[in-house]
Amino acid sequence: MEREQIFHAVDHTLLNQEATWEQIQELCDDAVAYHTASVCIPPSFVKRAKEYVGERMRICTVIGFPNGYSTKAVKVFETKDAIKNGADEIDMVINIGDLKEGNYQAVKEEIQAIKEACGSRILKVIIEACLLTEEEKIKMCQLITESGADFIKTSTGFSKGGATFEDIALFAAHVGPSVQMKAAGGISSFAVAETFIQLGASRLGTSRIVKLAKKL
Repeated sequence: MEREQIFHAVDHTLLNQEATWEQIQELCDDAVAYHTASVCIPPSFVKRAKEYVGERMRICTVIGFPNGYSTKAVKVFETKDAIKNGADEIDMVINIGDLKEGNYQAVKEEIQAIKEACGSRILKVIIEACLLTEEEKIKMCQLITESGADFIKTSTGFSKGGATFEDIALFAAHVGPSVQMKAAGGISSFAVAETFIQLGASRLGTSRIVKLAKKL
C-alpha cells in the first residue's frame, strides 16, 4: 500500500490538555503538507484553525470528550457551537452508562440529535470499545446504523485501550453499508495503519503516522 493512501485516511490528531496554539498550527501545516483527511483538535481551537487553514484542510473536533457523560442538550450545543466556529466533522462520545444500563433508545436518540445538528457534516460516534463487551459493541453497530451517523469509531485514546484489529473486524461484520469505520488510539506504525485499512477502516485517528514520516 502506498503511504499516500495511508495519509489520506489519517485524521491528524492533537487532543492533549496541554496543547497550545503553536502546536495546533504545526499540526495543521503538517496535515496540509501530507494531505491527511483532516486535523482533529479540541473545540477551543476550531475557530482559529479554520481561519488559519481555510479550505486547505478539513477541521474535525470532539464532542462530549473524553468521558461522554455530558447531557444530550450539552452535546448538541457543543456541536452547534463547533459548526458555527468552522468544524467540518464531529467526533462524539456516547453515554457509556446508558449503554451499560440497556437504555438503547437514549443512546440512539442522542446520536440522532447530534447528527441532526451536524446536517450534512460527517458525524463519527466514539464507543470506547475497550470498556464494552462484545455484545455491547455489536449493539452499538446496530444503533449507529439506525441513527444515520456516518462512522463508528473505536476509541478516544484517553481510556484503558485503543483500536484493535479484532474490533474493526467485528464492526465490519455488523455495521450497515452506510456506516464507515474509524480506528483510533495506539496506531504507531505504517504497518499497523495499513492493516487497519485492509480490515476496512477508512479513517485512522493518530498523531504518530505524520511524525514518523517527518523523520524519514
